[in-house]
Amino acid sequence: MALTVPGGDKAAISALGWQAVFRTLTEEPGLAVERVFPDKLGLTDGTDPRTRESNSPLSSFPVIAWSITFEEDFLSLPRTLQAAGVPLLAAERPSLPLVMVGGPIAFLNPAPIAPFVDMFWVGEADDNFLRLFETLKQLVFDGKDKETILDAIKDMPGVYVPGRSKTPVKRVVSGRTGPLNDPAFSCFISGRAAFRDTLLLEVNRGCPYGCRFCAAGYIYRPPRHAKLDELKRIVEIADPPKVGLVGTALTDWPELLPFLKWLHGKKKKFSLSSMRADGITEELLVYLRERGIRTVTLALEGASERLRRMMSKKLDPKDFLNAVRLCARYGVNHLKLYLIAGWPGETDEDYEELTEFLAEIVRIRSKEPGGKKKQFMRITIGISSLVPKPFTPFQWAPMMDERSLTARMKQLTNMVKPYKGVTLQHDSPFQARLQGLLARGGEELAEFILLAAEHGGWKKALKRWDGDPAAFLDHERGEDEVFPWEVVDIGVKRDFLWKEWLKAKEAQVTPGCPGIECSKCRKCGMENV
Repeated sequence: MALTVPGGDKAAISALGWQAVFRTLTEEPGLAVERVFPDKLGLTDGTDPRTRESNSPLSSFPVIAWSITFEEDFLSLPRTLQAAGVPLLAAERPSLPLVMVGGPIAFLNPAPIAPFVDMFWVGEADDNFLRLFETLKQLVFDGKDKETILDAIKDMPGVYVPGRSKTPVKRVVSGRTGPLNDPAFSCFISGRAAFRDTLLLEVNRGCPYGCRFCAAGYIYRPPRHAKLDELKRIVEIADPPKVGLVGTALTDWPELLPFLKWLHGKKKKFSLSSMRADGITEELLVYLRERGIRTVTLALEGASERLRRMMSKKLDPKDFLNAVRLCARYGVNHLKLYLIAGWPGETDEDYEELTEFLAEIVRIRSKEPGGKKKQFMRITIGISSLVPKPFTPFQWAPMMDERSLTARMKQLTNMVKPYKGVTLQHDSPFQARLQGLLARGGEELAEFILLAAEHGGWKKALKRWDGDPAAFLDHERGEDEVFPWEVVDIGVKRDFLWKEWLKAKEAQVTPGCPGIECSKCRKCGMENV
């Protein structure tokens, strides 16, 4: 089989999901996996796509499996198939190869690319995943035709064959309760990767806080932590120069500081993804600074306390300011802050509160001893536009229009101008709206994706497309509206998400997910997975 990862070498080698799949499959003696890394435009090197291992053409493999994480990578699918000489639409492929898609998109919303795809893998790579490929191997070796193969696998656990499988297809979870027994880690440590010479290591999967805008907090339920001994074993086998810890809630892992000290004892450099402000203790920050960590990233998300209650962020502003104080006191060179703009019902008053909050952050920076140094702590504020995602309470929410988002970004850019050493970066409202369209649409979007593939990209496709993005984005959805992504069952009850949406509109906070105790909670329906 060919395993295809869009984005090019640099991005692909720094992505963990497909590497976990690659490792799982290559450890099976009866399976041969070769890699293809088309760039974001769907091309490998300007010629027909070929594998890294044997330089074989992509079209020569009976199964072409795709790992897709981001909606914008949809464009790479038809373009790469076209470059390989493989018919783009599944209905136009009466014989092999089978085109398969896995990754977060497969259980977030597979509908927009379903017309291109023969089968989706819905969930994590567990024993069912291996059984699927053993079944495929036997069917291919027995000379079965495509129709027979799809009928044979259509109702296997975790398999969604558009138009054939019984829906909704339940997401497969590897070890639903207890620790994370199969943490993802890099197969390839490379100087060409976005994270150079780094072993990326998954510390936890999912998030216990249940922020209403965050798909990861719902599609990866229940949250699970890796075992300390297992992570040590992985590091000792790989023996990398540097370890990058990956997770949605690193500071919630009780073994974080002991593991960092163990890494230092092994003479391994390390880096951490963003941390919750309320998890940054003085002991942890002092240790990070002693080990040379210069940058700390904190997520504030909402401009005001009202907006943070709307999203159920569960973050005390005092804890956030205390984290800033510790960073300034102990000489952090660069503090990165992340916010999201474009919330339903947000007002200028919310951003007036943010202006005051930023002034307090700058005051703390100047007051602390570390802030008086000639090279005081730089602050970078990153702003992204809210994209209401499937399988979150915000799946019913409207998305802010492009003009309003652009005006908000301009307002925020002006907000930071008075402050020395404070910069602001924001995403493109157009790109955010595009992501929203691709995230929330159904199979009718395949036509739009084809137009983008054939006519030079998304902007040109929008001019040619008969559809209207506003129809997908600009209005609040009804309680009983059927969504195209509900061909998948992630395990969280729709009624639970609806109640959370009603609470969001009232800015009411809900307790987070209890994790391994979820079987005793049962409020969101995870016991049915």
